[in-house]
Amino acid sequence: MYHISKETAEDRWEVEDLFDLSFGAGREALSSYRLREGTPRIKDLCLIVRDAESVLAGAIRFWPIRVGAQHARALLLGPIAVHPTRQGEGIGAFLISEALDRAEKMGWSRVILVGDEPYYARFGFEVAQDILFPPPTNPNRVLRKELKENAFSGVNGVIIAERECSTQRQA
Repeated sequence: MYHISKETAEDRWEVEDLFDLSFGAGREALSSYRLREGTPRIKDLCLIVRDAESVLAGAIRFWPIRVGAQHARALLLGPIAVHPTRQGEGIGAFLISEALDRAEKMGWSRVILVGDEPYYARFGFEVAQDILFPPPTNPNRVLRKELKENAFSGVNGVIIAERECSTQRQA
């Protein structure tokens, strides 16, 4: 039995340890971390899963970003991790599905991530051919999902951190 909840300040270091275990201590050198630096995460979408003994089994985080010259607002999904001893139990899929459902209910219309298309396609993600992620990111791993119909219509270009955007309008 698992329990899902919002990540709290008390969970932070345990979640960071899970991400280090899953991705290595050098994970913060990735270009996606440049987009996250200095930008508060979307706390209502940062979720954790614990087992019946309150052991952390998985975690997911989301960050606000902007896309293209129009500065269209979007969510950056990641990181997401499941403890190696719990992989294959559906925890990652549960976290993704729950978080995307919550994001849609909160009014978000677009989600972008860097990941494996064969895995994320089952959640409706596709390669974002007209969206450029900061290098050195393989463009075939930049994926997008519309939470609202036609949310990416006319949205293209380079992804920037929300903190770099002077326009704070919701698109």
